[in-house]
Amino acid sequence: MKEKKEKSNKELEELKEKLSIAEEKVLRFQAEMINYRKRKDEEIIKICKYANEPLILELLPIIDNFERAINMDGKELDNELSKFLNGMKMVHISLIELLKQYGLKEIEALNTKFDPTYHAAVTTDKNDKYENDIITEVFQKGYILVDKVIRPAMVKVNKLEEGEMKNE
Repeated sequence: MKEKKEKSNKELEELKEKLSIAEEKVLRFQAEMINYRKRKDEEIIKICKYANEPLILELLPIIDNFERAINMDGKELDNELSKFLNGMKMVHISLIELLKQYGLKEIEALNTKFDPTYHAAVTTDKNDKYENDIITEVFQKGYILVDKVIRPAMVKVNKLEEGEMKNE
């Protein structure tokens, strides 16, 4: 009888241990599932956030061409061409406003301090009218989609040698 009781206690302890291991596995699995869901949710949010990026990247050269066309001097144009140019300006404004609704923002560059996160220095300038590391010219506008730089601004940066100072 004592042996049966000992055997029963031993079996009970083994079952408790197995139950404890099973509970631990279940808890670990639940934690893994929660982490998996969080990762997937973040991934889906990121995908949705930047879903328009490929389309917008293809539209940016078209916007650049629009801007080159509308920067023509309207004073030297005849009346019909001037009206056409005004129409192009309206289309350009509409396109920019539409893209802004989808999270596109232009990167401010001209007369700002050079920041390699937002700007790509194509060339340098040596102009004592500007402070060191100030952008003096923008060759191509840069853009941010939501919070991601999708095209840095291509710029000319003022680089003064030591000893040179801005004339005041």
